[in-house]
Amino acid sequence: MIPNKTTPTDYEIIDLIKERWSPRVFSEEIPKEEDVKRLFEAGRWAPSSNNFQPWVIIYGIKGTPMYDRIYNYLVEFNQGWAKHAPVLALGAFKKDMPNGEKENFHALHDLGAFSMAMSLQATSMNMAVHQMAGIDFDGAKKEFNFPDNYHVATGIAIGYQGGNPDDLGEDLKETELKTPRERKSQTEFVFNGNFKE
Repeated sequence: MIPNKTTPTDYEIIDLIKERWSPRVFSEEIPKEEDVKRLFEAGRWAPSSNNFQPWVIIYGIKGTPMYDRIYNYLVEFNQGWAKHAPVLALGAFKKDMPNGEKENFHALHDLGAFSMAMSLQATSMNMAVHQMAGIDFDGAKKEFNFPDNYHVATGIAIGYQGGNPDDLGEDLKETELKTPRERKSQTEFVFNGNFKE
């Protein structure tokens, strides 16, 4: 965690959640393959609807052709900072039920649960995970030979905590160093009754 990065919670929560955040700079240290696999193992044990586990992860470590292939399908904005990440990955999911008869409406939710489990495991190991929506979904789907019933949903940057915020442009550097962190108040999205705009 960046020094002095604070998480002002309204109620007490566990430290792993308070300390988890999504940096755009990372230590230059390349993670051991075993540490990367530990993150995926944490995701493997995430809950999923009917235990279908619809997620698929494609990953590459910096310095390998697989890393470059993934990097090529990030949008330009994300390429600008994700080049600092020593590991890049794509998160995808199977869109239909195992028998293929109907859509699995919960698959994206389940991939999100995978990602959160992976992120908390990373935090416990002085690592970090940053999810990216800005990817060429269709291009990546073709590049990595996904069938039609899969969707590539997210890019993922992974690395050890650290790095120099000065490596970012001024706008991203400001975001990287901003503290305290901010979230909507529960009163805006939690209702003990009907939904309210």
